Formats: sequence, C-alpha cells, structure tokens
Amino acid sequence: MSTATYTVNGMTCGHCVSSVKEEVSEVPGVTGVEVDLATGLLTVSSDEPVARDLIASAVKEAGDELVDRP
Repeated sequence: MSTATYTVNGMTCGHCVSSVKEEVSEVPGVTGVEVDLATGLLTVSSDEPVARDLIASAVKEAGDELVDRP
C-alpha cells in the first residue's frame, strides 16, 4: 500500500473537491482519494506508487493544478 499527499491550487468549493476526487480516482492503480478543501491537500492511496504526472494530469482535467511542495 502506498500513500502520497499533494497540494492542489484552485479548489474553491465542494464541486471542485468532487471533480478532483472523481478524476484522480480514475487514475489506474488509485484505490482511494481524500481531499481537504480548507488546506488544499490531496491524499492518494494506491497499491503501488502512482507517477506524479498521472495525478497532475487528473487534477488538471478537473480544472485545478498540483503545486510543487517545498
């Protein structure tokens, strides 16, 4: 089991959260998605690590963007 946390920029409402969850959950290998609107944190669970690019593409498809964490 693998868990990765990302920061998402652009989420402003519950619909944004739903869109991100929906798109990221469709990425092959992803088994769970949690999104915190207040902090902008996206936590992705998977059986094996999932490439950041795949998560970034899914978030972009939802209309938001991943932010590089310092």
